Amino acid sequence: MYLTLGLHRSLQQSPDAPATIFGDRVRSFREQADRVARLAGALRELGVRDGERVGVLALNSDRYAEFLLAVPWANGVLNPVNIRWSPAEIVYSLQDSQTGILFVDDAFASAVPALGDGYSGLRTVVYLGDGSPPAGMLSYEELISGAQPVEDARRGGDALAGLFYTGGTTGFPKGVMLSHANLLISALGDQATVPARVPGERVLHAAPMFHLVALGVGWLGGLLLGGTHVILPAFDPAAVIETIERHQVRSVLLVPTMLQMVADHPAVADHDLSSVRNVGYGGSPITEAVLARAMKAFPAASLRQGYGMTELAPSATMLGPDEHRVGKNLRSAGRPFVNVEVQIVDADDNEVPRRTVGEIVCRGGNVMLGYWNKPEETAQAVRGGWMHTGDAGYMDHDGYVYVVDRMKDMIVSGGENVYSAEVENAVGSHPAVAACAVIGVPDPEWGERVHAIIVLKPDHTASADDIRDHCKTLIAGYKAPRSCEFVDALPMSPTGKPLKRELRKPYWEGKDRYVH
Repeated sequence: MYLTLGLHRSLQQSPDAPATIFGDRVRSFREQADRVARLAGALRELGVRDGERVGVLALNSDRYAEFLLAVPWANGVLNPVNIRWSPAEIVYSLQDSQTGILFVDDAFASAVPALGDGYSGLRTVVYLGDGSPPAGMLSYEELISGAQPVEDARRGGDALAGLFYTGGTTGFPKGVMLSHANLLISALGDQATVPARVPGERVLHAAPMFHLVALGVGWLGGLLLGGTHVILPAFDPAAVIETIERHQVRSVLLVPTMLQMVADHPAVADHDLSSVRNVGYGGSPITEAVLARAMKAFPAASLRQGYGMTELAPSATMLGPDEHRVGKNLRSAGRPFVNVEVQIVDADDNEVPRRTVGEIVCRGGNVMLGYWNKPEETAQAVRGGWMHTGDAGYMDHDGYVYVVDRMKDMIVSGGENVYSAEVENAVGSHPAVAACAVIGVPDPEWGERVHAIIVLKPDHTASADDIRDHCKTLIAGYKAPRSCEFVDALPMSPTGKPLKRELRKPYWEGKDRYVH
């Protein structure tokens, strides 16, 4: 099992079918395979050796899709960089992974000098844009045209396919190591659990392709079935609506916030979206009101909700179309994939009775290889083959999993994971802050909102805008607090830690769960 398998299959069965559509540019599988083989040859000429990490910092494009194939073709390891990170976070991930080659587009070319100043190991930068590359960068198109194609290394199985960085409880990102088998098992499990995808369908990519849901479920799932990838640079509800109608897209993958924005957009009534048969979403449950609007916007579509995490490549459970149609178990995360075991366990890893809250753990071929250079954290997370998610939940008598809280200190806002420790490190470095605690509070647009509760130093002042602006110099903008409150003191445990459950209680009172 290897990531390039789908391309070989399509090259054999439908070489002249469109592989990618990006704006007005259409490339067939024959063209894509030739370009990927040449780019892989260029990577080898640039010094990429077996297992070497190659990074990409770019918006979605057909070239991004080629990169995802060329790196394993050249026997390298993918490192898709989070485009929403601050320069400091990007530098950390490049240095931690020892990534020496980075692909960038026009949106991020201006950040390269700062990245080079922060990480001296960045030896080569490849420009993904059109036209002449900025000084010091290599042209993507010239690399392809000037290189000889090489044979596919067919790097696969348990070999490392990619490093996918996620937030950390210590305040530093962790590189999740996923093998080819991890990613393919997850993608195949998705299709086997509810066969919603069909060969040759058109798949829309509007969510960022660095995100594992977009990459592992959307891109890889479509690739395996010879689908055409219709790619937008970034999410825009009006562009999503227009593109679906123009290209007769069949499958769409969005986070709930995006789905709501599309369903509520005034242009949706003026466009025919009946080509859509499959809408996948994840990150948080959907409300019945949003569900009704989404079903109206996509009248012919079946909806599927996925639950998982990067460490699960990325999915473990699914709430299928039947439940959505009849409004059954909509507050649940669905039932396990056909190839994944899920249990609810106590602190000693013993399975608890049904409807008893414990930690959600998962076992299967989708469980990560481990955290890059973090053996202790790996051993803590994966015990006895079970991935300990850090989510508290219960399972009902029909096998539906309900997420009710997070045992780990994490917030999910707009489908993005935010670890409180990262935000607290940033808030706490403000010169006016004496102490702080960061929690997630309900938000009608984002599901959860990052909220900071702050104790100021004596004789110091600061506003919420001051705190937010300061944080955005250190961490990604979506991690910075969207709201702040200032208090005289934080409630503390006997061990000196803020009692976050007490801080969250007023915001979640009267709700059936403490997370979205």
